[in-house]
Amino acid sequence: MKAEVKVPAVGESITEVTIYKWLKQNGDFVQQDEIICEIESDKATLELTSEKSGELTCKVEEGATCAIGDVVAVVDTEKKGNAPQKEEKQEQKQSDSTTKATKKIVHASPAAQKILNEKNIATNDIKGTGKDGRITKEDALMATQKVITNNKPETTPQQESSNDNKPSNRNIRREKMTSLRKTIARKLLAAKHETAMLTTFNEVDMTNVIAARKQYKEMFKEKHGVGLGFMSFFTKAAAIAMKEFPVVNAAIDDDHVVYHDYVDMGVAVSTPRGLVVPVVRNVESLGFAGVESEIIRLAKKARDGKISIAEMTGGTFTVTNGGVFGSMMSTPLINYPQAAILGMHNIVERPMGVDGQIVLRPCMYIALSYDHRIIDGRESVGFLRTVKELIENPIRMMLEV
Repeated sequence: MKAEVKVPAVGESITEVTIYKWLKQNGDFVQQDEIICEIESDKATLELTSEKSGELTCKVEEGATCAIGDVVAVVDTEKKGNAPQKEEKQEQKQSDSTTKATKKIVHASPAAQKILNEKNIATNDIKGTGKDGRITKEDALMATQKVITNNKPETTPQQESSNDNKPSNRNIRREKMTSLRKTIARKLLAAKHETAMLTTFNEVDMTNVIAARKQYKEMFKEKHGVGLGFMSFFTKAAAIAMKEFPVVNAAIDDDHVVYHDYVDMGVAVSTPRGLVVPVVRNVESLGFAGVESEIIRLAKKARDGKISIAEMTGGTFTVTNGGVFGSMMSTPLINYPQAAILGMHNIVERPMGVDGQIVLRPCMYIALSYDHRIIDGRESVGFLRTVKELIENPIRMMLEV
C-alpha cells in the first residue's frame, strides 16, 4: 500500500508553497509523523511530516513550487526498515574493519610536518623516501611544488603579461528568490505605493532607563526568568501612548478607519531566511515580564524556522530595532496594512544641554513612519513625544500616568 504525502492547507490566503529542503531522500525509511521536508510559504517555513511508516519516494525537487493539495511524496508502507538497517550496520562494521586493516600511519619529520601544515597537505598523500617510509623535508618541498604546479592555470604569454592588471575573481552567481523574500519585497513595495508615508523623528535621553535597567535587571531575571531589555520599555511606552493617540493603532479598510481597542504589537526579527514580524498579543494588558517572555519565545521560533502563520498575522502596530545592527537613523517602512511603525536605533553618547551645562548623555534617535492619509502631524509628533517622555521617565511609564 502506498500513502500519498500532500501539501496541506497552511493559511487562508495561501495557494502555493515551495519545497525548501528535503530532510529525507529517495529510498529512506521514514517513521510515522517523522519530518520529511520543510516547505516555505510566502509567510513562514513549515515542516511536512509523513502520515505512515515506510519507504519514501520524493516526487518533486527542492525549490519546486507546489499548489495546496499537490502530491510531493509517496510512502510505501509495505517496505519495512528493520532489515535494511541491520544490513547497513553489518556493512558498516565490515567497512570499518577493512579500513582499520588497511590503514597505514605515515610519519613525517618535524620540519616536513611544519611545511605540510602550512600548505594544508595531508601526509597520506605523500610517499616518503626516508627510513620506513618517513617523509623528509625534501619530500614535503617536492609535494608543495606539485600542488603549486597543479593549481596553476594554463596561460599564454600574452595572458601572463596582462594578468597583473586583472582582478583575481570576476565570477557571478544567480539565486532564485525564496517565497518569503518575494513576499517581503511585495509588501515593501505596497507600503511605498499604497500609503502616503511620512516619517517624523525625535531624540530620547536613555540615562534613566539605562539606570533603571542596570539597577533591577538581576532581580527581574531572578524573579521572572527572563532578561529586562530595552524592547519591552519601548513596546510598553508605545502601547500607553496609543491610549492618547488611538489613530496610530488604526488601519484603513476601503473608506473606513478601523480602530483597535487592543494592541497586537509586531516585533521585527531578522532571521537567516529574511525579516519576519511575529506578533505579541494584547501588549496593553501585559507587564514587562510578559512582554519580554513573548518576544524571546517568538524570536527563537522565528530564527529556528518554527514560527506559525497565526503567530505572524493580525498585528496592529510594529516596532523594529535597527540599532542592534548599528543603525544611527532610518525611515522604517510601514508593515502594510498597518498605519504606523516605530523605529529604534543605536545608543550613542551625545552632548546635551542640561540645567545650563553641556553634558554627555546616552541618546537614541527614534522614528515614526506613518500613513498620512489617517494620521496627521499633530498625532504623529504627539505620539512620538509621549514615547520619548515615557522612556526618559520610566517610573511614569510603570505607573501609567
